[in-house]
Amino acid sequence: MDSLVCLVGVLPASAIHFNMAANSSGGKSGGGKQSTPSPEQVVATFQRMRQEQRSMASKAAELEMEINEHSLVIDTLKEVDPSRKCYRLVGGVLVERTVKEVLPALENNKEQISKIVESLNTQMQAKGRELTEYRERYNIRLVSEDDKQGKGNTSQAKESEGGGSKSGAGVLVS
Repeated sequence: MDSLVCLVGVLPASAIHFNMAANSSGGKSGGGKQSTPSPEQVVATFQRMRQEQRSMASKAAELEMEINEHSLVIDTLKEVDPSRKCYRLVGGVLVERTVKEVLPALENNKEQISKIVESLNTQMQAKGRELTEYRERYNIRLVSEDDKQGKGNTSQAKESEGGGSKSGAGVLVS
């Protein structure tokens, strides 16, 4: 059984084991067009997909904070006289408006940001499913999961579906 062990820079101090026999089970069928990726390509693709999912989660969290800020300002402005002057930052320029003009715009912005967050959450779930399928296709296991399985804990799909890794553990590809 040929195997390759290498260190990966993105996942610090993580050993990756890739079982070459398991990866080349299909042989060269179909005229050789469908070649199996190298262990390094499998790991790089997996890490890229995880990074994309983390980026989506980060952007969603940032937008959630903006929604909270909008809610705070909207709640404050609802208690103020509608004819009162207020200032709004638009594209880096401070513009003088009335509360009556600004409040609907803020509510609309909040609604639009909420729709974007919903879209990002849907994309993150799709990316989680894609990651799970990729992990199953290439039998990718995180080192921390293997440690947990050795102790009797078999919950592994929760991490990919839930928005990314919770630890900086390595990847074991076998």
